[in-house]
Amino acid sequence: MQNEVNNIVLLDEEGNEVEFDVVTKLDIEDKEYLIVVPSDGEEEDAVALKVVIDEDGNEALASVDDEEEFLMVSEAYELLALEDIN
Repeated sequence: MQNEVNNIVLLDEEGNEVEFDVVTKLDIEDKEYLIVVPSDGEEEDAVALKVVIDEDGNEALASVDDEEEFLMVSEAYELLALEDIN
């Protein structure tokens, strides 16, 4: 993402706004991902989102639905978390 953000607001299944804290940004295989957690939640509730370009050429966020892609992002995040601990 062009501008670093600390918080984002997304809509849940019922259309309610939910604020998320951006934990980190990952660059994997020329793609950008955000790891976010609900502002009022726990880190175990982390969600991976992919930065995509919409039909108007603007950056947007999409869920990571492909299982292999999700595992790749999860592993990268876990490695980053381990590095932070050490």
